[in-house]
Amino acid sequence: MKGISKEQIKNITIAVLVIALGAVCYYFIYGSPLNLSGEQAAQRAIAYINNDLLNGRATATLNGKVVQQSGLYKINIKIGSDEFPSYVSKDGKLLFAQPPLEIKTSTSSTSTSPNKAQNNTEKPKDAAQACNSLNPSKSATPQLEAFVVSECPYGLQMQRVLAAIVQGAPQLAQNIQIKYIGEVQDGKITSMHGEEEAQENLRQICIREEQKDKYFPYISCFIQEGKSQECLKTAGVQEAALNNCMKGKGIQYAQKDFEASRKYNVTGSPTLILNGKLVDEFDFGGRSAQAVKEVICCGFDSKPSVCATELSTQQANVSFSKTYSGGASGGSSCQ
Repeated sequence: MKGISKEQIKNITIAVLVIALGAVCYYFIYGSPLNLSGEQAAQRAIAYINNDLLNGRATATLNGKVVQQSGLYKINIKIGSDEFPSYVSKDGKLLFAQPPLEIKTSTSSTSTSPNKAQNNTEKPKDAAQACNSLNPSKSATPQLEAFVVSECPYGLQMQRVLAAIVQGAPQLAQNIQIKYIGEVQDGKITSMHGEEEAQENLRQICIREEQKDKYFPYISCFIQEGKSQECLKTAGVQEAALNNCMKGKGIQYAQKDFEASRKYNVTGSPTLILNGKLVDEFDFGGRSAQAVKEVICCGFDSKPSVCATELSTQQANVSFSKTYSGGASGGSSCQ
C-alpha cells in the first residue's frame, strides 16, 4: 500500500463505508441468487468493498463469524486496524454499513429523507398524543397509502407489518393501499434497485388491481423468501391473467402509483400517507402491527371497535424473513 498512509486509509474507509453507504441500504450485487449462506453473502460483500469501493487503496477482510440476526447476516468488516459491524441481506444484494438499532425508549430513522423521522431526544408519544399532533383530516373510511419498492428491506418490513394487520384485524384491509415508487421510461417501468425489482413491482401492482383477493396472500408469501413463482401458486393467482396485465394495463396502473408518489414528494421506501397527509409511523411506536394499526385508526372520524384489537408491538423483521419478528429491527428507508 505504497503512497497511502494509515490515516488516509482510515479516511477512505470512513468516507466510503459510513458516509456513502450510511444507514440507508445500498444495492450492490445484481442478479445474485436468493438465500445465500452467511459465508457466501459475507464474501460477496467483502469482494464488492475491495473491488468497487476501495479499489486497491486498502483491503477489507471478514473478521469473526457470520451471525444471522433479524432476517439479515451480521458480519464484521476489518480494514487496517478499524472494524465495521455491518449487515448483509440473505440474497446477497444489500449491504448496510451501519447495523440496525434495537429501539427501546425512543425510535428514530437514520434516513435523511424528509419523509422519515429524524433523530430526536423527545420521549415517544402514545398513540393518542401522536394522533393529536398529526391532526389529520378524518373520514368514515380513512386511507393509509404505504409507498414501497418490492426488494427494499424496509419496504418488505412495512409489507410484513401491513400483512400482519390484515391477518389480525381484517376489517382494516379496506383502509390500506400499498403503492409503489418508480417511473415509466420508454413504455417500461423502472425502479431504484433495477429491472428485477421493477418487474416484481409490476407483478404486485397487477395482482392488487385485477386479483385483489390474492394480493395479501401473495405478499405474505413473497416477504418470506422472495420466491415469486412459488408464491403465485400458493396464493392461487391466475397466471395467464397476470401475464396479460403485465404486458398491457399494468403500466397504466403503475403510472397512477408513480403519479401519487410524485404528488406527495415520496422518495423513500417505505413512506406512509394518511388521508393525504404524511405520517411518521415512529411517532406511533415504529414498524409494528400495533403502531401502524394506530396510524390507520387515527384517520377515523369515529373509531370502529376493530381499533381496540391488540396486535403485535414487536418491530417487524427487515428484508426477507419467514418470521414476523426476531429481535432488533432498524428504522430506515431505501432512497
